[in-house]
Amino acid sequence: MAERILTQEEVQLLINSTTNGRDKQSLLAARDRTIIRLLYFAGLRVSELCGLKWRDLKSRGDGGQITVFGKGEKTRTVLVGAGIWREINSLKGDAKHDAPVFVSAKGGHLCRSMVFHIVKNAANRAGIEGNVSPHWLRHSHASHSLDRGAPIHLLQKTLGHSSVAITEMYLHARPTDSRALYLPDDDE
Repeated sequence: MAERILTQEEVQLLINSTTNGRDKQSLLAARDRTIIRLLYFAGLRVSELCGLKWRDLKSRGDGGQITVFGKGEKTRTVLVGAGIWREINSLKGDAKHDAPVFVSAKGGHLCRSMVFHIVKNAANRAGIEGNVSPHWLRHSHASHSLDRGAPIHLLQKTLGHSSVAITEMYLHARPTDSRALYLPDDDE
């Protein structure tokens, strides 16, 4: 699993490989940037991201709340910060309440394969090797959250895992960390 976790620097490179602007190409780049940021910062599965409708998003303080319909028909709520919240809402335009957040060229929900394509292209532009996929951003979200001290039960809830045992695999995905590093050296 560790090979499918991007460093925080790689995540930033991935995000920075897209740009914001006003023309049609820039609007697509803004959408792609928002997709990558939302996959990482909310830890969404690609199918959850693709299924989002504007009615699933609610303002909450400076940020927002996203109702996610996940695996096993489970519903959960994910909170996002002010920056990503503004970015998501900048895409809305005059979209209806029941419209998809991420729209395909035909006007429906963006498909999973297109999101894979967006992430892979961003990884190529960023010079990140490997078969980078949207799920790598979810793995990175989990690992980085634990690294920064997020309680495992909160991460379990945010990711929509059925048990904390599933979430615990992210504790074992850190090849540079070991309990031995927290014990005194035997020479001391």
